[in-house]
Amino acid sequence: MKQIIFAILLITASIQAQDVCSIVRGAKLLAQDSQNTYLGKITNGYDSDSIFNDYGSYGGEYSSTSIWNQYATFGGEYNTYSPFNKYTSTPPMMIKGGKVIGYLTANESIASSITPNMLKALCEDKL
Repeated sequence: MKQIIFAILLITASIQAQDVCSIVRGAKLLAQDSQNTYLGKITNGYDSDSIFNDYGSYGGEYSSTSIWNQYATFGGEYNTYSPFNKYTSTPPMMIKGGKVIGYLTANESIASSITPNMLKALCEDKL
């Protein structure tokens, strides 16, 4: 019985993860700084603009425009425009079809948001 319940929960979680990934697929990431700095796209790691491209400008650990660079403006834990700042009120916006569909942030009090690490865990291999 426990195995059946676990299997149902696993299938439900998988369906919800697919829903999240299909919603954010292709969205552009824009900072809420004065220039609305472009921070890449939420696409597969083969796209040069992808936040999941480890060698690209927006996914590389050492790139100044990458959210994954913990020492850069948009990846630092304490920077106001970083999705990793738990207290920011100005996290990066996810834009799709000309509309804000949500925010990439570790701040749990911001509605319509997902943490960068959760997005990566759910969608990196599904886009």
